[in-house]
Amino acid sequence: MEPSDVVMARVEAEAAKLDTFFDRITSCRVVVEAPHRHHKWSELFHVRIELGVPGAELIVSHEPTPRAALSSDDEAALKKHIEVHPDHKNIHVAIRDAFKSARRQLRDYVKRMHGDVKMHAKATEAGSLP
Repeated sequence: MEPSDVVMARVEAEAAKLDTFFDRITSCRVVVEAPHRHHKWSELFHVRIELGVPGAELIVSHEPTPRAALSSDDEAALKKHIEVHPDHKNIHVAIRDAFKSARRQLRDYVKRMHGDVKMHAKATEAGSLP
């Protein structure tokens, strides 16, 4: 899709927020796609974020599910099913959700880097068996 000023500003603002969680991000690449239309699907958005950090690359890929694209008539038939992925019919919601996942991954990365992640003890150590 052609980038709009509003969408670019939203992506840049969300990317700038990532620096508050970790100031050593080496790269940030964001791709927002609007896949081709299908007769039963309205336009859905796919957001992919690639964050370069020291020693790793964090990748977030938020894709709409086929169920999110169903018409309201089809949705009524599937009412009992639980939607795991958010509805990405709104580009701003798709961007928000993708960056929310990126922040979570970045926080987890920082915790691992600082050793704040609890290490599990070995299940069997020498001498611990009867």
